Amino acid sequence: MEREIDMKEVSDGRLYGLRDMVKADCGGCAGCSQCCESMGSTIILDPYDVWRLTAGLQVSFEALLQDKLELNLVEGIILPNMKTSGENERCGFLNGEGRCSIHALRPGFCRIFPLGRFYENHSFQYFLQVHECPREPKLKVKVQKWIDTPDLKRNEKFIIDWHYFLKDVTARLGEQNGEQYQKMIDLYILKSFYQEEWEKDRDFYEQFDERLTKAKEILKISG
Repeated sequence: MEREIDMKEVSDGRLYGLRDMVKADCGGCAGCSQCCESMGSTIILDPYDVWRLTAGLQVSFEALLQDKLELNLVEGIILPNMKTSGENERCGFLNGEGRCSIHALRPGFCRIFPLGRFYENHSFQYFLQVHECPREPKLKVKVQKWIDTPDLKRNEKFIIDWHYFLKDVTARLGEQNGEQYQKMIDLYILKSFYQEEWEKDRDFYEQFDERLTKAKEILKISG
């Protein structure tokens, strides 16, 4: 989802594509886990994040909700996010040494950090968040290498489709302005994109496209 921000205040003033070089490499974050603390409910998970976690850990979405994830309202839509706990609001996947125990399965927001996404014209580019990570010096790295995600082009299409689908849902909720309608929408999105299991022997993106097409028909969302 989107945050209202002044790009001049939070970035180096540039937008980056996958092949661009950016000063984002934190050198393995040795001895530092600051970005995994004091997160609140900001690490929102998309369906691909949850698919990767449930498949990789071989657990259900409901099992993750018991202690690792939680549900919160985001612009009128109930979505899952990483759960934090303790005085420092630490991510539940941090181990005793302060290292990520699910590094290979980490969500998209964690993969791109300290980069962020700037959405415009039904697409997006990356920007460098200059105040978020204290680790210095940062080294230059190609964006696509830093993100470390298979099938990046397909993943970017998925991110765009999901982002603008949620924007359309938010707009529809604003038009209807009814508690029962919002509850129906929330339950449908949670069930269709998070609770319902994905077929293990089928491509995730194909399954997502099918569910998205069906959701748009049911919720009467064009585009």
